[in-house]
Amino acid sequence: MGLPAVFPAATVFLPASLQDESLARQLVELGYRGTGEVVKREDFEARKAAIEIAMLAERTQKKTLTSAGKDLQDNFLKALALREEDNRNGKVSMIKTKARTWSTMPQIKLTVIFIRDRNSHGQEVSGYIDYAHRLKIEDFEVYFSGKRRLLPKPTDMSFYNWDSHIAVCNSTPNYQVIADNPEGLLFKYKRDRKILNVDPKTLPGDNSTRTPIQTELYIQAVIFDHISRRKT
Repeated sequence: MGLPAVFPAATVFLPASLQDESLARQLVELGYRGTGEVVKREDFEARKAAIEIAMLAERTQKKTLTSAGKDLQDNFLKALALREEDNRNGKVSMIKTKARTWSTMPQIKLTVIFIRDRNSHGQEVSGYIDYAHRLKIEDFEVYFSGKRRLLPKPTDMSFYNWDSHIAVCNSTPNYQVIADNPEGLLFKYKRDRKILNVDPKTLPGDNSTRTPIQTELYIQAVIFDHISRRKT
């Protein structure tokens, strides 16, 4: 059985699939600077594949972002626009392991939106929205253009009508709803099984943040962000 092929780190191979200046530059930035490090072909291919995936995702994102080019004035819409790219597509990053090899580590940023306001009937409603899921099933052009306001629905993760006292909970492709918790509503991220605690008196959980939004569109708006990291 032959030994695995290795290449000096200073050597950058540019086959037909790599004839792209930005891709070549990123390979160099990832460590091919002539340091003398010996790199296995598998490592080289892993780095190349991850960069190609990230570049393809970036090109796709530029075409699909409904917030692009909008003159957004309110803080809430600006906050959604900043998170649209992550929630639509996720991101891919390169992680160096203890064994000094490189692996593809999808780093996904998911957002939960809490909104409390009055609906078109004047009823006060509130709920938690899986932003990534709503982006997949609904056209957000009407929200970013100001034609309609984003409001919680009975089909969202959590919905409560304060006038009719109707309460509904639904798990989504990204979250499992834990409604029977004695300390309050919890959401479990299905990807990494981390718990999001939406109680403002406690911390939101591992790799999660809670950001209240000052907005003129709603009585109350809060954004919860979670970074999920799992090897593929």
